[in-house]
Amino acid sequence: MGAKHIVLIAHINPDADSLGAASAMYTHLMRLEKRVTLFCVTEHINHRLAFLPWFDKIRHQFPTQADLAISFDCGAYKRLGVEVTVPLINVDHHKSNEAYGQINLIETKAISTTQVLFNAFEERGIKINPKMATALYAGLLDDSHGFLGAKTDVRSFEMAAALTAAKADIQACANALFHQNSLAALRLKGLMFEQMYLLHEARVVVHRVTQEMMAQSGGREVDCEAALEESMGLPHVELAVMLRENRDGKIKGSLRSRGDLDVEEMAKNFGGGGHFHAAGFDVNDKDLDSVYDVLETIIQEEFR
Repeated sequence: MGAKHIVLIAHINPDADSLGAASAMYTHLMRLEKRVTLFCVTEHINHRLAFLPWFDKIRHQFPTQADLAISFDCGAYKRLGVEVTVPLINVDHHKSNEAYGQINLIETKAISTTQVLFNAFEERGIKINPKMATALYAGLLDDSHGFLGAKTDVRSFEMAAALTAAKADIQACANALFHQNSLAALRLKGLMFEQMYLLHEARVVVHRVTQEMMAQSGGREVDCEAALEESMGLPHVELAVMLRENRDGKIKGSLRSRGDLDVEEMAKNFGGGGHFHAAGFDVNDKDLDSVYDVLETIIQEEFR
């Protein structure tokens, strides 16, 4: 690799998969004595990700002197949060990826972007050290929902075994991703469950999160996802929907499903994307009610 200064990009509001993949690559490039910048435009990153190696190295300004960028887990160019003018390598696992890079390393059958990167390291005989192993395992654990997700397969467990052998800190990953909560997050979750409602004979659960709810609880935008995931555990639920008012005026939509319901196709109606059973979108210049009205029509079509 002839580049002298490489920028590793985690997407807006990064999760463990995006930031974990970037962290693992950061370690590898540091071993090659490259000049590297770990970049994410989001300034207030989910505190639960602070266990990841190099978390304190994240920068929120894209460097002016760089000659290569690599994005991780960014299905759409806008998810980078920045205009990239240098050559760009796009590493991802989303079927809806826009293939915006000069080089696109996209494996849609991979359960996580860290699995795509793990495969690339293995194919090239690159040794995975404990820091890399922890970062890669974090993304695998998060995107597989603790190895309970629909895409979990034998390759997932083979990767987990290899990373455990490479001394990944699997307890730190599990504790941070699944067992840490702030008081504000729990209060927000309580409000969400109190105000959620069920449709279509309890097969659809809907969460509408207002800025008033955010202010009342003190919760953060990232805290909403936990309630959405938990609501999928209700006995008859096939679809869980969350619409949230963001401080910037956008409406954030998150969709989860099971069975034959493709929420990625639903998200595309709003310019979003994701995976068959987990997808999302952002809408500008619309209020919560108008976005819900459109989404409700789509849901009616699915469940008629």
